Amino acid sequence: MSDRSTGAVRAVLVPDAASAPAPGAAPADATTGRAPTAPQPAPLAPGARFFPSLAAVYRAQLSRARVARIPLLFVATFQSVGIMILMRGVVDGGSEARAVVAGSSVLVVAFVALNLLAQYFGQLRAGGGLDHYATLPVPPASVVLGAAAAYASFTLPGTLVTAVFGCLLFGLPMSGLWILAAVVPLAGAALAGLGAALGLLAPRQELATLAGQLGMSAALLLGVLPPERMPDVIVWARDLLPSTYGVEAFARTFEASPDWAAVVFDLGVCGAVGVLSLSVATWAYRRAAVR
Repeated sequence: MSDRSTGAVRAVLVPDAASAPAPGAAPADATTGRAPTAPQPAPLAPGARFFPSLAAVYRAQLSRARVARIPLLFVATFQSVGIMILMRGVVDGGSEARAVVAGSSVLVVAFVALNLLAQYFGQLRAGGGLDHYATLPVPPASVVLGAAAAYASFTLPGTLVTAVFGCLLFGLPMSGLWILAAVVPLAGAALAGLGAALGLLAPRQELATLAGQLGMSAALLLGVLPPERMPDVIVWARDLLPSTYGVEAFARTFEASPDWAAVVFDLGVCGAVGVLSLSVATWAYRRAAVR
């Protein structure tokens, strides 16, 4: 067989051999004057949207709180009921009774949203739990708002039970209990934002727990006790507490002719403080997550 026939057979059996460059030949890109192209990175997935992320965090926190926080919610409700029974011996009725029932009802929100949320975020920061949320493709605001909304909404049953018991104990009308549908989320947002900020800004877990306990004690002393018997300095300090406006809005509904303009104003203050406190908590979360 001739050399020409042998080369033709080899080109058919081994196609790459025919197209392979000869030793010492320049690359194809070098002959055309073009640089070799680098591999392009794969495009990243789009970031998660705010509201779906908020709903996912809210559902996760609500399912967690439903299991772990039921005993503590019972303690908060029992505590408020015990305070009303204790105050029944020194308060007969009128504005003082309205203040006791409204303050004891909002105290359930303060116990869970302020105290427990401060401890929760303080524990997350101390135990490295914030690193888990930092790796998730969710906006930081959805983490804070989802946890705050779950803790605040979880307090509605205990607040309603406390309010009904207080109305029966002091002989107050129940026609205004529907206002709790606005008081609980607005006061809960303000207190939950404050609790989250305290837990995230505290340098140690013990300090976060202490801050939450002090905040709940302030809500107890300044919210349950009738303001008519307080010194002026304590009344001014009472006006600085976010839960005070929720207590005032709820207490006004027990009157024979409620001042609805004042009720709307108090609820508006709760909402404004809630937006401010949740914004501070979101900033504190970003600050703690990157450290």
